Amino acid sequence: MTPAKKATLSHVNTRGAASMVNVGGKTPTERCAVAEGFIAMSAAALKAVRANAIKKGDVLAVARIAGIQGAKRTAELIPLCHPLALTDVQVEFRVIVGKKTIHATSTVRTVGPTGVEMEALTAVSVALLTVYDMAKSVDKGMRIHGVRLLEKSGGKSGLYRAKK
Repeated sequence: MTPAKKATLSHVNTRGAASMVNVGGKTPTERCAVAEGFIAMSAAALKAVRANAIKKGDVLAVARIAGIQGAKRTAELIPLCHPLALTDVQVEFRVIVGKKTIHATSTVRTVGPTGVEMEALTAVSVALLTVYDMAKSVDKGMRIHGVRLLEKSGGKSGLYRAKK
């Protein structure tokens, strides 16, 4: 019986310690990642968000800016992430009235030696946390869920699309 091949972990050095991956020798390519997430809330909270009746202000406008800021600051929040020069960050919201849910998506782009998956996931997460923060006076029981990578392109591993 042959021993199983030991997996190579890119963020672990030869001594077994956590380590940032050296991307200095990688060719910069155009890279894009799309992520999504949801926040479920009471009918009253959703109505207040839609009517711009939350005392803190325009919830979705502030959450969009927060998501963009989150993407830009990902390297400060997630250990071992590289600081990246992002070329575009988009954060969009869709209200799903029947499910009392807001669906957030982020699309993040760069031209560089490493991908932007973490930036897209961070953008969605921070945007949804901001919705929670701004609307918690109406509904403290809101639930953030379903945060995931939908798609990424560029780099050596090529195109990835999540299964539906």
